[in-house]
Amino acid sequence: MEKIITTTCSYDCGARCLLKVHLRDGIITRITSGKVKGLGISACPKGLIQKDVLYSPERIMQPLRRTGKRGEGRFEAISWEEALDTVADQLKKTIKEFGTESVYYLVNTGSLSTLQNSRAAVNRFFALLGKCSTAWCNVSFEGALQSSLATFGTPYTGSTRDNLLFSKLLILWGWDPLVSRFGSDTEAVLTKAKKSGIKIISVDPKKNRSCRHLADEWISIRPGTDTAMLIAMAYVMIDEGLYDNNFISKYTAGFEAFKSYVTGAEDGIIKNPGWAFPICGVPAEKIAWLARQYAQSRPAALITGWAPGRSGAGEQFHRAASALAAMTGNIGVKGGFASGGADLVDMGLFKETVPVPQSNHNLIHKVDFYDAIINGISKKYPADCRLLYITGCNLLNQYLNLNKGLKALLKPDFIVLHELFLTPTAKYADIILPVTHFLEREDIGHPWLGGPYLIFMNKIVDNLPGPKSDFEILSELAPKVGIKDYNNNSDEEWLKIIMDKEPDFPDINTLKKDGVYKIKHDVPFIAFKEQIKDINNNPFPTPSGKIEIYSSRFEQMNNPLIPAIPRYIPFSEGAEDADSNGNFPLQLVTPHSMARVNSQFANIKGLKKLEDDSIYISVKDAEARNIKNSDDVFVFNDRGRIFVKAKVTEDIMPGVVSLDQGRWYNPDKSGTDIGGCVNVLSRDAASPAGAFTSNTCLVQVEKATECRNTTVV
Repeated sequence: MEKIITTTCSYDCGARCLLKVHLRDGIITRITSGKVKGLGISACPKGLIQKDVLYSPERIMQPLRRTGKRGEGRFEAISWEEALDTVADQLKKTIKEFGTESVYYLVNTGSLSTLQNSRAAVNRFFALLGKCSTAWCNVSFEGALQSSLATFGTPYTGSTRDNLLFSKLLILWGWDPLVSRFGSDTEAVLTKAKKSGIKIISVDPKKNRSCRHLADEWISIRPGTDTAMLIAMAYVMIDEGLYDNNFISKYTAGFEAFKSYVTGAEDGIIKNPGWAFPICGVPAEKIAWLARQYAQSRPAALITGWAPGRSGAGEQFHRAASALAAMTGNIGVKGGFASGGADLVDMGLFKETVPVPQSNHNLIHKVDFYDAIINGISKKYPADCRLLYITGCNLLNQYLNLNKGLKALLKPDFIVLHELFLTPTAKYADIILPVTHFLEREDIGHPWLGGPYLIFMNKIVDNLPGPKSDFEILSELAPKVGIKDYNNNSDEEWLKIIMDKEPDFPDINTLKKDGVYKIKHDVPFIAFKEQIKDINNNPFPTPSGKIEIYSSRFEQMNNPLIPAIPRYIPFSEGAEDADSNGNFPLQLVTPHSMARVNSQFANIKGLKKLEDDSIYISVKDAEARNIKNSDDVFVFNDRGRIFVKAKVTEDIMPGVVSLDQGRWYNPDKSGTDIGGCVNVLSRDAASPAGAFTSNTCLVQVEKATECRNTTVV
């Protein structure tokens, strides 16, 4: 007899969908999509294929100890007792000889559920261990985060997606929500908006999936130049008197300084569409047209993705978008959108899960992490890395400048890693500790950006022999290294404690019984609605109490590359460098894939049909290189070389190439990556305010039979 149990994914996927797991005799037979009443949510193929992930023959089921050289991928199975004793002995030995600061640890998203949260579990452990060394920077949206804090004083700038149905115009800027879902109901809302006749415009270097299926028009733009176009749009609004002067006067601070820059009163350079065209590649008349459309189609929503912010001056893109949202009076109103922010929604997010004590760790930016491991104290980093502990992170594949990563992972005396599969990073570990799949544990799921519901994550199957959760592993390791009181509760007790701290939520038994809990809220929930109603009693959480177009936070940094007002700032390997660079003249952008969550599921065969892993190249650029569609090509620069197939198309603007990120690194004997991992090519650099710069990269593309002079450095 078939049994159906509900749950949700715990991945960094951009959504939280209700899954119906079908079992027969305790074995999962299939997974289908459930419904949350009142919300148009359906699970994506990545959620529906989790049976294949859970039962994959490639899963690591026992602790492994390296037997070959690092990177060879040769391991032997050992017991949990031996594995944890070995890790504990190495930690104690390292701390005794070199101090806790020589212990570097790294945790990325891993599991994003409430209790079995990789970050909370790991950060608690190392805070109790002592002063260690770790990395900072949100790889996905550091530029948007810094802009949110500077402009609005908070990262919670998002509204519920149903608010978009009250818009007259939607501008999807660097945003492909049909791939990067950005909320469980986003696709359903945008599809409904299109059917209802709401105009949708897409701005992106590539005619992405959302542009093809949702947008009425595509405006192609050169990567990293979005800020110039936004500033030129601001000029049109100022010059033609289209901006909302009443909104600016009442709710913003510092507009006059921005206006002085835009109009050229500050520096003599008028930032009009004619100025922006040679920078961004968008015709001046098209820039002016979009400015008028946005200013006059009220309410309108300029929805900024995070991808343009992952560039050499990414925070300026988000800051400029926020300025335009304020100029058009589209913040805090039905159908509008607080553009440029992190887009988190202050709803359904737990204030505290597993408590993490305050720590004074050495913080190293993630783009400097490889350099810190390689050079340590000799380059004035706080400590040499003697032991590296990695959880929820395939860093060798996903961090910038992979070839530098290869050198870095040879340096530590010992590397510990939690994983489900033998990823490119896992091949460099000394001990691999296998982790559970979310179908093997109880927990609570909530929308990734925050949102109006919680889902109880039932334990679907008994733990397959071997794997343990991150929290369970560290609970067993803690007493072996002298950490007391790391975990004194059962999982059931923790879930009750967590829920009882939230007075607006039901108790854990009610949530478990009902499966889904919908949070009561205004429909739609609109960010900053209260501030717009009564700013005197509900100011913005900024120093001025207003939307800061002139940011006092950035002013205090006293850094000309992080100006107080939004500015266009050229940067290395940006559009200007591409114009003058004969060796590497093409700008590479690295979108997400329909078939993966970052690098997760790259090894799952059932998702291969969704992959689109050829490099997109324009007809013009392909003809100049004698490249035909489906030809084998090398993509290369001074940092490395990859081997992929070409997709010759009009769906990418000339001068730009696009290759989905997340494929696993797989080098041949010459060092060329035949796996197609984009981070072989990327540059390990941060924007001035700390954004990852994965979309700032210059490359060359040549037909494989004709490639020459491509020495890998």
